[in-house]
Amino acid sequence: MVQREAPASRSGDHDEIRRSALPLAVPEDLDPLLERVGDARYVLIGEASHGTHDFYAWRAALTRRLITEKDFRFVGVEGDWPDCHRIHRAVTGIGDEPPGEAVYGFTRWPSFMWANEEVADFCRWLRGWNDSLPTRARCGFHGLDVYSLWDSLRAVRGYALRHLPEQADTVLRALHCFEAYGHDPQQYGLALRLLPESCEEAAVGLLTAVRQTAPDDEAGFAARQNAEVVAGAEEYYRAMLRGGSESWNVRDIHMADTLDRLTGFYGDGAKAVVWAHNTHVGDARATDMAAAGMTNLGQLVRERHGGDGSDGGSDGGAVVLVGFGTHRGTVVAGDEWGAPAEVMPVPPARPASLESLLHEAEPEGALFVVPPPGDRPGWYDRPLGHRAIGVVYHPERDHLRNYVRTVPGRRYDAFLWLDRTSALHPLHGEPPGEAEPETFPTAL
Repeated sequence: MVQREAPASRSGDHDEIRRSALPLAVPEDLDPLLERVGDARYVLIGEASHGTHDFYAWRAALTRRLITEKDFRFVGVEGDWPDCHRIHRAVTGIGDEPPGEAVYGFTRWPSFMWANEEVADFCRWLRGWNDSLPTRARCGFHGLDVYSLWDSLRAVRGYALRHLPEQADTVLRALHCFEAYGHDPQQYGLALRLLPESCEEAAVGLLTAVRQTAPDDEAGFAARQNAEVVAGAEEYYRAMLRGGSESWNVRDIHMADTLDRLTGFYGDGAKAVVWAHNTHVGDARATDMAAAGMTNLGQLVRERHGGDGSDGGSDGGAVVLVGFGTHRGTVVAGDEWGAPAEVMPVPPARPASLESLLHEAEPEGALFVVPPPGDRPGWYDRPLGHRAIGVVYHPERDHLRNYVRTVPGRRYDAFLWLDRTSALHPLHGEPPGEAEPETFPTAL
């Protein structure tokens, strides 16, 4: 359990932070983090918001090095499987669509989270890298999330009609069940408040049928994963009715299970990079999320593949969790779900937070590689508020609602500190007043 946020001994903490801080200005400065990664099979890279250019640029820089120097085989992201499968086909050369067009194809809100210049640049690079490799050795790009109920249903239907005609009735039964609730999956969850009949049985039947009959090639794996999404989404929207932490846990367990299925598909020893928000990447047991009954992807991957992580990680094992933070700047977000994306200010972090402490000690960029427990400065193990900005954001309420109580040295294995950051560059109706993204690393 994470204790109450503790007041810092400011001067002592500042000295310890300065001694811990490593330079972070160019991609070569990531060398100590690459050394920390070592032979790890899973590197989960976070972001403190879904709309910050600097987080995406540094995450891409680290991922390029993991792919080229450490032979990581795929990137799994906090995105929908069908949309990301289009990108996968584009970056591996399976399909004819250019990577930039595949990235532009994200249209479900918040499209800016993936349909942006930063992701497009990375995917164009990945296609160039893959073109030099044999097909079986190419690095993939996949969605881990659970939201794409209708797109996944349609994908399963199309695959079954072409390749599994004996399962067509089972697939259409599930499709017709969900159609009775309209084409908005959130309306399915709301309708269950009044109608006791759910589509759980139809979704499970669909999953069982596809699991048993789809072949083990890439197209068959994609069909099975779409069926997993249908079953997971049905469970997720049903869990939303009950409130509490259950729907969050359903989602993160689905992402962890998808990651396991992907590493199994890629073969023994396959290495995976994950891109997701800090709230999914950082170990939930080192935050007040645990007291609320929540688990998350970082915790689950540590438990399944890197030891249980109960000592705070940083043991040189198979899992490395990387977090991000910023003191102030700008961000792309909406003021409500589905609202037009806009560039918003990120105010200076609230006093006594992790971000405020780092700003006071190291008001530029810095890399922190967390030392092992028992061999690290005290600030790593002090509970501090840690800012988390989502796709819906209200800067005027930032100090009241956007902080997660965190023990930094237990939540992460490494942390990238970027004192001032700038907004992401969406492809769909780029927000006014924003310049084109600068060439890395001059935008840092």
